[in-house]
Amino acid sequence: MTARILRGRVLTFVSEPNGPDDHESYRYIEDGAVVVEEGRIVSVGAWDAGLALVAPKADVIDHRPGLILPGFIDTHIHYPQMQVIGSYATDLLEWLNTYTFIEEQRFGDPAHAARIAALFCDELVRHGTTTAAVYCSVHAQSAEAFFAEARARDMRMVAGKVMMDRNAPPGLLDTPQKGYDESKALLEKWNGAGRLNYAITPRFALTSSPAQMEMAQDLVRQFPDAHVQTHVNESLGEIAFARELYPNLPDYVGIYEHYGLLGPKTLLGHCIHMTDREIGILAETGSVAVFCPTSNLFIGSGLFDRARMMAANVRIGVATDVGGGTSYSMLRTLDEGYKVLQLRGQRLSPIESFFMMTLGNARALGLDHVIGALEPGAEADMVVLDARALPHMRLKMEQAESLSEELFLLQTCGDDRVVVETYVAGEAAKGKLGR
Repeated sequence: MTARILRGRVLTFVSEPNGPDDHESYRYIEDGAVVVEEGRIVSVGAWDAGLALVAPKADVIDHRPGLILPGFIDTHIHYPQMQVIGSYATDLLEWLNTYTFIEEQRFGDPAHAARIAALFCDELVRHGTTTAAVYCSVHAQSAEAFFAEARARDMRMVAGKVMMDRNAPPGLLDTPQKGYDESKALLEKWNGAGRLNYAITPRFALTSSPAQMEMAQDLVRQFPDAHVQTHVNESLGEIAFARELYPNLPDYVGIYEHYGLLGPKTLLGHCIHMTDREIGILAETGSVAVFCPTSNLFIGSGLFDRARMMAANVRIGVATDVGGGTSYSMLRTLDEGYKVLQLRGQRLSPIESFFMMTLGNARALGLDHVIGALEPGAEADMVVLDARALPHMRLKMEQAESLSEELFLLQTCGDDRVVVETYVAGEAAKGKLGR
């Protein structure tokens, strides 16, 4: 592979910002260069003609005045829900039963699963997302289709087939043994294949019996390096149903605690209606609370309490949650996240937002050793943004005087149109899609 040098304004984080004025938390280079070879970053620094001596045969791609950042990371998204996005319902359970559970039954067809997997990866790339934690359907073939597509594109992905054996249509159920057997086979085939990681995925306590939860626990024991992903405390109706199904356990988080599913590689979608005990257990186990703002607003589930989580030292991720979420864009997601927190009386600075969608989410996934920052040795997943891509943004940029103002404009008004290019393992991927 020919070495290449990306020239532009470079932004990468080195630590979590301690407020909007923490300039030590990031590294910004006004005229920078990222040298890439064999899918990894070789060096990052100021542009200098002497770079030609380092890589004399390198292709130079000049993205000025674009902003080069690590690729965006999404910690909770459902690929079988592409055709569910934007579906009208009054609450979570109605939305699941009316649309989602109907649509996901189509993924028993390998051809359909393969088609949607390809379109899904296209959409992520279009919006600058290079890594995601992905829910497949209950069908093993849906996971096979997704992993095959991601592997063909050399994308860094975390995914798993959902395990669900009750409270859903018959065409969307496995059994405890089948869910275990299929998940184990997928784990053995795909976890660690290329840039792929497997997530053991009991959909949520409502659709998994105690017997299935025990099978998920057994998988966690056998594959301690695998991720775990599920949902918790999204809506009040969901919580009440979970308590009916598991009356002897203290609370909703306590269900996953009881079955040994919590830990540093566990991603818990939503975490809105949390008791003090539940927050304490998340902090104690190192589990990740995943903030899904567009979904929570669209379905009307509630408002995530980031300050309360942070005060308890709970790890936090942020995610689109398509198709309950209404956009594949991490920019749109953090725009809605900002509004959710405004309603909570909490501030979210643009510096913090961009940390969350890059290095912050890499840390949430436990993958910050390979993605999430522009540094030598890291995998060369990057996004290039143009804050002047749209007329109204170009006008606003005439008045912008700081990096923070530019980032806030990108977050507030940006979407896939501000994404100039998305690089996956050092290769330009968005340009291949067309616009």
